[in-house]
Amino acid sequence: MLTVHHALAFPVIAVCVLSAALALLAYRRRRAGAVVSHALAFAQTLVVAQLAVGLLLLADHRHAEKGVHYMYGSLALLAVAWPWLYAPPDPRRRLAWFGGATLLAAVLAIRAYMTA
Repeated sequence: MLTVHHALAFPVIAVCVLSAALALLAYRRRRAGAVVSHALAFAQTLVVAQLAVGLLLLADHRHAEKGVHYMYGSLALLAVAWPWLYAPPDPRRRLAWFGGATLLAAVLAIRAYMTA
């Protein structure tokens, strides 16, 4: 399970960066399609899956050496959840919120991986 958690870190980071780039590019071009929304949803799903695997590891009494790893992982989850509650109703600005939050989640996931 620990190997799955480590192996999942790379797709989480890569998909978050790619989907954030797609979202911010679509924001600039003022056109967003289904690919952008699906990429953002996939990034959010991967972040939640990574957290679920981490919780399974905790249930198996396997703890990270540094407690700050849990903080960065939790903040990454909050970053992708935040726009669902507070993003503005305007679709273009909403896309910018989701893209920025996904980029923030990628940065936090990198920090969580570095502190593991």
